Amino acid sequence: MHRNNIDTLVIGGGIIGLLTARELALAGQSVTVLERNPRAGLESSWAGGGILSPLYPWRYPDAVTDLSVIGHLEYPKLAAELLEATGIDPEYLRSGHLILDTEEQSQATSWAKKFSKKISLDSKTKYLSRIGRKEITVLEPELSETFRAALWLPYVGQVRNPRIMKSLIKDLIQRGVQIVTDMPVEKINLSAGKVVNVVTREGKWSAENYLVAAGAWSATLLEDTGLSLAIKPVRGQMILFKTEPGRLNRIIMNNGKYLIPRKDGHIVAGSTLEYVGFDKSTTEDACHLLMREAVSMVPFLEKTPVVSQWAGLRPGSEDGTPTIDWHPHLDNLVICSGHFRNGIIIGLGSARIVASLLQYRSLKQAVSTPTNAYRVK
Repeated sequence: MHRNNIDTLVIGGGIIGLLTARELALAGQSVTVLERNPRAGLESSWAGGGILSPLYPWRYPDAVTDLSVIGHLEYPKLAAELLEATGIDPEYLRSGHLILDTEEQSQATSWAKKFSKKISLDSKTKYLSRIGRKEITVLEPELSETFRAALWLPYVGQVRNPRIMKSLIKDLIQRGVQIVTDMPVEKINLSAGKVVNVVTREGKWSAENYLVAAGAWSATLLEDTGLSLAIKPVRGQMILFKTEPGRLNRIIMNNGKYLIPRKDGHIVAGSTLEYVGFDKSTTEDACHLLMREAVSMVPFLEKTPVVSQWAGLRPGSEDGTPTIDWHPHLDNLVICSGHFRNGIIIGLGSARIVASLLQYRSLKQAVSTPTNAYRVK
């Protein structure tokens, strides 16, 4: 039995679990993170593109927008803090976002007006606008001439997923958070309406409170607790081009596929949506699809080498709204999962909600999440 006076035991070392661990550590809690992989941050948190916005944000419920506001406002500060503390640059960059399919302009404009108010942009500053071919050419000269109009979101930023994960892990270790890797949780033991410990191959771990933030694996873990959660793995495949820095400067998207330019000249192209269970293999069909879509947006990529292909498993939920709530039958277990494609942008807000719940456990009846949209259904 591992007893280290742990206030909170976090199951899952992805972006959600680690951001929550940081919030709790900042509040003075002792935190241990159990991660099933040989290193933390290797699943969808590593595999994602790092766009700091839902791809088509007006398609999501208000709950996702509310969480996005926190990410939009706070990521520049977080990235700067992590860089200063660890020397590892998460590569936060406000690159802006060009959306080339404009059929939903009315919905997008209505959403942007509300979002602008929430992030305190003045009425003269546009978070989203429709631009024509002349403006597109100024922003991205090598964009295909077939696109005559676009929706332009100049304030959208990005981070580089593997780098922010490395930086976050180092920061947590420096803050005294214990991250135990290669330690999958095999069972959650219960007694008298509480979690008493979790079982791993190297023994049992106990704490005052527990958090399940295991991404696509959360639903499987929670079966031990009698809860059926509608979270399932959704494979997303990506490819990586290597070109000269500055050849592409904005995030470009069309028909659900996107290009993300990195500072060093790499361009990430993604991504697929595949319901294939826990299969993380890559396929030639996906590579060809992503290459075709990329070239249709930026023709010079036809002669640019693809240097890597990978896949990750997103924690898919019905409408992209995560579950952030106390377990309905257990007094010391919180669930935070189901972020689907938006774990990076809405993870920071999610972590702050979870940290509030766990810090005020004695006031559980008085503390609730900001909206019922997050609650266990």
